[in-house]
Amino acid sequence: MLIQPKIRGFICTTAHPEGCAAHVQQQIDFVKSRPPLAHPPENVLVIGASTGYGLASRIVPAFGGRARTIGVFFEKPGTENKTGSAGWYNTVAFEAAAAREGLYARSFNGDAFSAEIKQTVIEAIARDLGKVDLVVYSLASPRRTDPADGQTYQSCLKPIGAAYTQKTLNTDKAEVYPITIEAASEEEIRHTVKVMGGEDWELWMDALASAGVLAPAARTIAYSYIGPELTFPIYTNGTIGRAKEHLEESAARLNQRFGSGSAFVSVNKALVTQASSAIPVVPLYISLLYKEMKRHGLHEGCIEQIERLFASHLATGNPPLLDAKGRIRIDDWEMRPEIQAAVQTAWDEVNSGNLREISDFEGYQTEFLKLFGFGLPGVDYAAETEPVRPCSAGA
Repeated sequence: MLIQPKIRGFICTTAHPEGCAAHVQQQIDFVKSRPPLAHPPENVLVIGASTGYGLASRIVPAFGGRARTIGVFFEKPGTENKTGSAGWYNTVAFEAAAAREGLYARSFNGDAFSAEIKQTVIEAIARDLGKVDLVVYSLASPRRTDPADGQTYQSCLKPIGAAYTQKTLNTDKAEVYPITIEAASEEEIRHTVKVMGGEDWELWMDALASAGVLAPAARTIAYSYIGPELTFPIYTNGTIGRAKEHLEESAARLNQRFGSGSAFVSVNKALVTQASSAIPVVPLYISLLYKEMKRHGLHEGCIEQIERLFASHLATGNPPLLDAKGRIRIDDWEMRPEIQAAVQTAWDEVNSGNLREISDFEGYQTEFLKLFGFGLPGVDYAAETEPVRPCSAGA
């Protein structure tokens, strides 16, 4: 079939297999251009492994340190008349590249929140790897069914305490306009924490430990974001921020259980991902941020961020560098005062008329399309392609 991008709001409903493969190969090539990791993990489990930071967290230890990896995700394979999801095609490409280099790579497609997928993955670890020495938790889901009570919880992106009005960006129409987001109810806050907090991260670690598949010095890391003050009401001080507080509390509990220095939260940079595209206000901030960071030669994508995380913090043979609250900070370049001051100035000035001039909206759009395999050099988008692509997670 002929595959072209079909964009609806902050989602592209199609994905291109060859384009996704080219995008994955770009990331692999970057990692291979960097020095090999000094002290890489041997066996890595990535929960939420098919896109964005999770995918990068699988590529970096595999191609930077020849780690054996298991990835868990919930993606849609293609059919004869409908494309699969980008995450599915990313995994197909990752596994093919790993196979070419003799690297172990196995994937599981299912509900990572469920007890069943945890047990299936644990059995595979025990059979194939014995134990894992790094667990990366990178899930981004709008809902979660708690295996304990069977209830499905839905997250929301809302401020807490009062409604919030701010500029936002309609990425379809390249329009800047004000948006008012009503404050979350207590129930919405609770639901968001259940979905996006650290409860499931703890359940995974407890299950892995109980099954005896954690290496003695195993470490685990989960990803978070703080951002600038202008996004605090919708993010850091909002429902997502409350969930991220719970994530940090989970890290503290895991350190108590498994020993100090075993669990970390990494605060990462704002980037174009399928998750961030859905958050009001954030796409406009990212467009302005990209402009400034590229101007200073500081811009990083997911793969550059995660390569730096491993090379500077996780695979050095030394403990990671932490901030005053015990977090790894690879958002440090984003949060430089001169970067944030310039972004704030542009934020005050930006409107629909000058958006393309004072922001990197074109870069935002390019990165968004690349998430789904479009706009990659060397890919013939006018050619017919086969949407059914098998991987170890199924057909």
